[in-house]
Amino acid sequence: MTGLVVCVAVLAAASVYGVLHGRRSGRVRVRGRDDGRRLEAERLGGALGERATLVQFSSAFCAPCRATRRILGEVAGVVPGVAHIEIDAEARLDLVRELDILKTPTVLVLDAEGRVVRRATGQPRRADVIAALGEAV
Repeated sequence: MTGLVVCVAVLAAASVYGVLHGRRSGRVRVRGRDDGRRLEAERLGGALGERATLVQFSSAFCAPCRATRRILGEVAGVVPGVAHIEIDAEARLDLVRELDILKTPTVLVLDAEGRVVRRATGQPRRADVIAALGEAV
C-alpha cells in the first residue's frame, strides 16, 4: 500500500511540474538583470532594426527553433523597422554565457538602441512577440 501512495505522489508532482513548465515556456517576460544591457550590431553579427530587433538563439537539432525562426521572420516582415537576427548558440558561447541563455530557442527583444527589454524562453506565440514589440518601440 505504501508503494502505491508513493507512486501516486510522484505522478502528481510530475504532472504539476509539467503543467507549470508548459505554461511558462514561450512566454515573453521582463527579466530584471537584462534591463539596460545594450548589445551592438557588431557583436550580434547583423544590423539592428530601426525600431526593434528580435534576437533568436538556436541550436542545430532544435525543432522548436525552426518554428520560432518562421514566426519571428514573419513578424519582422510584417512590422516595419523590425529586424530578426538568429545566432547559433553553439558558435557564440561567449554571448550565451554573458546573457545567461539556458535553453534554445531563447528570444531577446531589443529596442532601437539595442537594449534588452523582453525575453522569451521556448517557442513564443506570435501574439506575444507582437505585444512585446509594441512595448519595445
